[in-house]
Amino acid sequence: MTVFPHPAERTDGRGRFERLAETASNLSSSPVFSVFCLLLVAAFFAVHALGLPTEWQILAGDVMTAVTLVLLALLKNAERRAEHALQRKLDAIAAALLEQHAGDGDRAHRELREAIRLEERL
Repeated sequence: MTVFPHPAERTDGRGRFERLAETASNLSSSPVFSVFCLLLVAAFFAVHALGLPTEWQILAGDVMTAVTLVLLALLKNAERRAEHALQRKLDAIAAALLEQHAGDGDRAHRELREAIRLEERL
């Protein structure tokens, strides 16, 4: 059985999904996307307010649900990769501090060493 690493933990470069997630993250924070969302919500209310057939109401709800689920998956991937990168930076800073103060046996250095990769043990 092949075990696939989490997308945030891959070191072989970014794949198509990662690039798509990054693009979605950038797009979803733009004013254009905000206008799109407002138009989508307005269309949803218009379909219900106009009393269009149930099929149109279901379609409007399904479109909103699909957009939400796709964005959730893409944005969660981008968030996880950013979180992983931040943790690696913090670990590098902690390791550099430990190397700089090698030989000192005080409590702060011991706690700093124990904090490295703490998120993986929890």
